[in-house]
Amino acid sequence: MEKGSILVVDDDKSFSWSLCEALKDAGYRAISSSSSRECMSKISENPIDVVLLDLKLGSEDGLTVLKRIRKDFPDVAVIMITAYGDIPQAVECMRNGAFNFITKTAHKESQTFFATVGNAIESSISRRRDKLHRQELRRFYDTEDIVGASESMTQLMKKAERVAQSPSSTVLIMGETGVGKELLARLIHEKSHYSEGPFVALNCSALPENLLESELFGYEKGAFTDARMLKKGLFEVADHGALFLDEIADMHLRLQAKLLRAIESKSFRRVGGTQDISVNTRIMAATNKTLRTEAQEGRFRLDLFYRLSVVPLEVPPLRNRREDIGPLVEHFIAHFNKELGKSVRGCSSEAMQRLLTYDWPGNVRELRNVIERAMLLETDDLVLPEHLVLEPVRREPTVEGREGEGTEGYDRPQTPLRQEVESEVCTLAEAERRYILKALKLSNNNKTRAAQILGISRQTLRTKLKEYMKEASDSEEAGSDSENREN
Repeated sequence: MEKGSILVVDDDKSFSWSLCEALKDAGYRAISSSSSRECMSKISENPIDVVLLDLKLGSEDGLTVLKRIRKDFPDVAVIMITAYGDIPQAVECMRNGAFNFITKTAHKESQTFFATVGNAIESSISRRRDKLHRQELRRFYDTEDIVGASESMTQLMKKAERVAQSPSSTVLIMGETGVGKELLARLIHEKSHYSEGPFVALNCSALPENLLESELFGYEKGAFTDARMLKKGLFEVADHGALFLDEIADMHLRLQAKLLRAIESKSFRRVGGTQDISVNTRIMAATNKTLRTEAQEGRFRLDLFYRLSVVPLEVPPLRNRREDIGPLVEHFIAHFNKELGKSVRGCSSEAMQRLLTYDWPGNVRELRNVIERAMLLETDDLVLPEHLVLEPVRREPTVEGREGEGTEGYDRPQTPLRQEVESEVCTLAEAERRYILKALKLSNNNKTRAAQILGISRQTLRTKLKEYMKEASDSEEAGSDSENREN
């Protein structure tokens, strides 16, 4: 599998050929050009990640070519190739948007050279990914779609728009799982002065402490056993953009101290490094916990809490803004009509009543999944009550520890399937068995569809069916033994 696509631009064809061969041997796709016109043509015709551009391209000035590439193809990273005496000009190129510069002999020092190329490719991919995110936001998640009809969301979005115009302020977004904290952070970034810069998201609960530190701050070559080359951290990748730290409450205390210093000084050191690296990165953090309580109980630094909560924003749970459910349902139906090629007109009044009275422990994410599942599995032009699978889910504690803490979020209106299964008192195991067998009947014994209806994996369904078959077999054997004893 190719690591990335690179264009070498140099009028010395022998040098271009040798450099391309070295890149191909390392697993990259490499092509070359010898003039600015050919360079621009090849970038437009090929999916190029990185351009290695000679500073002196025959009679042409590499700086001029760099400016054209940056103007026409801003997502492509450019590394300048220089002779030893051209370092001041190379630095000038970096001021004009070049990612880095290397000397003509750098590819012979393979580790340093390929580390530079690898970092440039990461930067290029990150910019393209962020550009796609921005396009997706503009297409599907305009401010009006998020606000809905509730006063609480209207006020939240007005506050968020004001926050967006103050790019130096840190932002703390609070709310239960599924309310859309990352989406709000992306919108703040989209409306800020740094909207053309990257938006980099990291879930702090997804990695152990040492890996999280390396992801955030990067590391120097040789910093630890497997550090074979320099790696930029997300703080550095998000320079002139935004770094979104989700589940910030799960970050280890030692790492919280390093994060606090980086926020306050706008600089940091890579793991194993001795040099401070300055960045202009906006920090936004999110949590579904009460950070003040976490700090009082010694699990979160109080000084970091104060530093993050310069502008606190709380996204209300969906059950506290039920007037938003209707607009959100319309939005998701329109979205999945496009994505799935459907023409669903909306929800029946009975289906909408079910949606409006359900408790939504999974918030907007759960609502989206319910609508997607209904539209994926059904062929009607209306979403009907029997299309809605609303399951009991244990709700996580809220930000302020209000209602729902440690309780079951059951939907009050029952599906016809559940009404039939639960119409008489039986054991939990028997209710589960009946529920699964009824789902198989509704899906014409299609196990994939039955699993989707039940909200479980196909493997889990298969395991359950094997258990039932074994129980039936054991029961038959027991009955046979009993008959033999009687005879």
